[in-house]
Amino acid sequence: MISRDTIDEIKSRMDIVDVISDFISLKRSGQNYKALSPFNNEKTPSFYVVPSKGIFKDFSSGKGGDAITFVMEHEGMSYTEALRFLAKKYGVEIKETVVAKEEQEALSARDSLYIVMNFAKDHYKDLLVNHEEGQSIGLSYFRERGFHDRSIEKFELGYALNEWNHLEELALSKGYSQEVLEKSGLVIRKDEGKHYDRFRGRVIFPVHNLAGKIIAFGARILTKEKDQPKYINSPETEIYHKSNVLYGMYQAKNAIRKEDFCFLVEGYTDVISMHQAGIENAVASSGTALTEEQIKLIKRFTDNVTVLFDGDAAGIKAALRGIDLVLKGGLNVRVLLLPDGDDPDSFSKKYSSTELKEYFQKNTKDFISFKIDLYAADASRDPIKKAEAIREIISSIAVIPDPIKRSVYIQETSALLKIQETVLLTELNKMLIGERKKLQQEQPQEGLSVDFPVEPPASTRLDTAGMVQMQERETIRLLLNYSESAVEEQKLIHYMLQEMDEVAFTNPVFNEIFETFKRMSNAGQEVDELYFLENGSQEVKTTVADLMTSRYHTSPHWSEKYHIYFPHEKEVIHDMAYSNVLRYKFRAIQKLMEENLQKIKLAVSEEDLDNYLTIHEQLKNAEREIAATLGIVVAK
Repeated sequence: MISRDTIDEIKSRMDIVDVISDFISLKRSGQNYKALSPFNNEKTPSFYVVPSKGIFKDFSSGKGGDAITFVMEHEGMSYTEALRFLAKKYGVEIKETVVAKEEQEALSARDSLYIVMNFAKDHYKDLLVNHEEGQSIGLSYFRERGFHDRSIEKFELGYALNEWNHLEELALSKGYSQEVLEKSGLVIRKDEGKHYDRFRGRVIFPVHNLAGKIIAFGARILTKEKDQPKYINSPETEIYHKSNVLYGMYQAKNAIRKEDFCFLVEGYTDVISMHQAGIENAVASSGTALTEEQIKLIKRFTDNVTVLFDGDAAGIKAALRGIDLVLKGGLNVRVLLLPDGDDPDSFSKKYSSTELKEYFQKNTKDFISFKIDLYAADASRDPIKKAEAIREIISSIAVIPDPIKRSVYIQETSALLKIQETVLLTELNKMLIGERKKLQQEQPQEGLSVDFPVEPPASTRLDTAGMVQMQERETIRLLLNYSESAVEEQKLIHYMLQEMDEVAFTNPVFNEIFETFKRMSNAGQEVDELYFLENGSQEVKTTVADLMTSRYHTSPHWSEKYHIYFPHEKEVIHDMAYSNVLRYKFRAIQKLMEENLQKIKLAVSEEDLDNYLTIHEQLKNAEREIAATLGIVVAK
């Protein structure tokens, strides 16, 4: 286990904005930050970071907590993994309370995969620069491609010897299990029970996740064997799903956020050459068809994508396939078709960084202009082909989710092709209606017919249980945010616990938090939100983050420009605490009255009936008394 001192050191150094900014693009909103949810697909930001409290809250998915919780949720890490990741980020030396061997035995299967993949990466890197075969074949290949040492180190490139069991035998000798080697995809088992290394006699391209951990490898063969594919890749594993990963995103994410756009290329060497040429906001789909998950990954950092394609026929076809999917993901798409015979790798070596950026800027087109230019030659003198070209362009516009963007692109298409806008809108509407009908046929709507209970509840009945929980929630919110504030010459926490000493909250999470406050206070110990974020259950952590985060803030213009002032909660905390206690008691009494009424209806003896009626009258008097104090009108 990681020592308590190490954990405290990590927490003292970590900055939640800094941590989360490594994964998504945050925008300042008053004193806080907001972003699109990294956990759900959405158009309106509902993800909030509160630096002053060191917490985040995602109102879309309900997730919340501190920086450690975010890394765990976003990267699927365990608590220990997240601590190790943050320790590495902030240069904290990890001190452990048990020996490494015991800890290794306790690691989960997922942890073991990360460890063995990192071992393989280090091994391949060492072979590339220190082994005769790696130097003469692998390193020579990278030198021929023009890759310098900084690029080789940045992308942690390597080489696998042309031997059947070199990696397997070394890994087994180091204590790695055969099972883990097979699960990682590094070793393949034959039907007869024999094993061999997946990567042999190839240069190695490690694939990183957003946290920088190795999750897979791509490998290129350098000989011309007809029965061998040019590239082979790691299989899908527990830590690697190729549809969710973009090669180079770990190295490119900061540049993408800074430039606010992303170059999308095709292969490993394209990315490396672009980075080496000074264009570091480039990533690749690694030769596979672009997926919705990869587009969502880009959208975490920017809404703007420039797709680079080879200038041959295959490149043009790839451009057409990829554009519509990117548009459907809500991104703004531009296209750059390179000269025939060039790819991003070769083209980036012909010019300096400044010349490349100027070329890209001058020759990049929006997808409408790209498609029009693509079809212009064939369609110029053939009305039928021109009509087909128009439909092809409209089909791309139809997948854009934003209706305003669709309207703008329709206007641009109308101007460029000299076609009436109404004609294009008619065709667009036909496509949209047809797509909706198709979706309805494929996914019939469920839940349109509602089965009501035999006896629906009266519309006038109060949801007393829900109202009680609302006041429980407000009680916990006040305790978390203002427990040390003064109320009636004492701390708010002491006032609340004194006034609600016999209370048992109906919501189990609120009750757990309240009982913790009570227990710690009675023991003379202080407790705050950090205690719950560190020691609470996942439900408690999420609830605490929710109650510590506000989505709305008063604009400074109200006071600075218009001289209209709103008191901060802390300035009126005495009134809020007093009012909350009264309202809680008021709602609790109403709930008791509702329960007592049910007992009156079910009474089987006059004695029970008289007893319940007496209770009802007492509760009613208490309700009227509190209502008068609060200024609430209640039925007699």
